[in-house]
Amino acid sequence: MKTKKMTFGAMCLALSLLLPQIFHFIGLQQAGAVFLPMHIPVFIGGMLLGPIYGLFLGIFAPLTSFVVTGMPSADRVIFMMSELATYGVMSGLLFHQFHFSKKKLGSLSALVISMLAGRLVYGLVISIGTYLFQIPLGGIQAVIMATMTGVPGIVIQLLFVPTIVTIIDRGGYFNEPEVITRKA
Repeated sequence: MKTKKMTFGAMCLALSLLLPQIFHFIGLQQAGAVFLPMHIPVFIGGMLLGPIYGLFLGIFAPLTSFVVTGMPSADRVIFMMSELATYGVMSGLLFHQFHFSKKKLGSLSALVISMLAGRLVYGLVISIGTYLFQIPLGGIQAVIMATMTGVPGIVIQLLFVPTIVTIIDRGGYFNEPEVITRKA
């Protein structure tokens, strides 16, 4: 099971690097801020792999992307890491520990709550940077603007993440195989 989780986690990390590149090839200015492609594998990984994997995906997706591609920019990477780490942890906690996986529309509910928690943490970290450390980040207005800019990405997440999670979860990929014992 650990090998499956590590493999799936690595695939989610790879997708978190690949999806933004695909959106940037479209040529749309600020495609990442509009479509939020890096968020999708973090949500999926958090829900299917659990909060610890979700935490690490949320931290390493933007950090690895920054090291490899230079995106997000150096002045934004730490804020994105805090937001995505929250997404990964919360989606994993809700889906696994709070058993949203067993509820009707559980993956959608876990996604929405995780989205709100991640944006709250993002807002808190931006506010601390702006108001406490006097870093010109734009404060709460920047968080509101980022959320408004990201509405197309939020819609994409609401449509695709619960569907993908439900298909993989119900498909039994992460279910332990039954051990068959033979009586001699």
